[in-house]
Amino acid sequence: MVDVAREANVSLGTVSNVFNQPERVSPTTRRRVQDAIDRLGYVRIESARMLRGRPSRILAVLVHDLANPFCIALVHGAEAAARRAGLGVMVCNSAGDPEEEARYVAMLSEHQIRGALITPADSAGRSLNALDGRGIPFVVVDDCKTGRSQCSVAIDDILGGELAAAHLLKAGHRAILFVGGPNHLPQVQARFQGVVKALAQARMPISMLAELGCDELTVTAGRDAGARVLGLRERPTAILCANDLLAVGVLQALFESGVRVPDDISLIGYDDIDHAAAAAVPLTSVRRPARLMGSTAASLLIAKTSASAAADHHHQQITLRPELAVRRSTAPLRQRPTAVTGAVSG
Repeated sequence: MVDVAREANVSLGTVSNVFNQPERVSPTTRRRVQDAIDRLGYVRIESARMLRGRPSRILAVLVHDLANPFCIALVHGAEAAARRAGLGVMVCNSAGDPEEEARYVAMLSEHQIRGALITPADSAGRSLNALDGRGIPFVVVDDCKTGRSQCSVAIDDILGGELAAAHLLKAGHRAILFVGGPNHLPQVQARFQGVVKALAQARMPISMLAELGCDELTVTAGRDAGARVLGLRERPTAILCANDLLAVGVLQALFESGVRVPDDISLIGYDDIDHAAAAAVPLTSVRRPARLMGSTAASLLIAKTSASAAADHHHQQITLRPELAVRRSTAPLRQRPTAVTGAVSG
């Protein structure tokens, strides 16, 4: 650091601030120091810094599906907030497996991270208890069931399901199929609750709603669900999927069999990932602000782990609102609907 200070013609304290409190250094001086670092090839050893009692500059983001564009957008939002604070991000993927999540939690404690953002795969809360027991600050992301004993950022998925179902009911659909995912995921449960709530508010019988479960929230699972729909003697007039990947898969299966969307069946997705608007038939979808969720959660964690927050920190629970993005995959009912009841078996 002495060499860097000499090369940049600044004080040693300025170099330290560039690393630890960059907001206290002017952009011009930060650039000059960074240029000196690049010329000299200086690399700071993070573990040595931490041995001196300094807090880690690494945040962990533990998500349940990096194959899902929604999770990728969430990570990008967290990275942007971390970058503004001069911090880095370590990304971990549990793949929805509670055991894999537990292994990552154990690894994170070994690396002495500053804190973690986590979208829990373990509905029993064991991973959250483990983080708490190891003294790792954390913020729960995208889990509407979290309590007030922890910081959290979630989206009102009950409202999201309600918006989607209300749109179909307004269009005249009375035979609706909900294509869901793994039952242990609270997000899927909340979206289905929202659909049921919309029926109740419209004074419609629950018998007009059927449910089809999937083991995964993937395009492949959606294609399988679409094939099962095609095998029904009485098909729904509208399908509401628990996420956009399922909806894209359903759309592919229907399209390949000559079933027209939305002329024969209306279709709604959830999340409003980029693939939704770019689908062969642009998908109506419930928009969830993934980047905003990630940046909000990271900012909350950064504030929570700052030196000034240690004494008077209060847990915050932030809930963001979804919106409905209406596109060409839904349309008013053009023919008399046929009823579907109960769950569709596989």
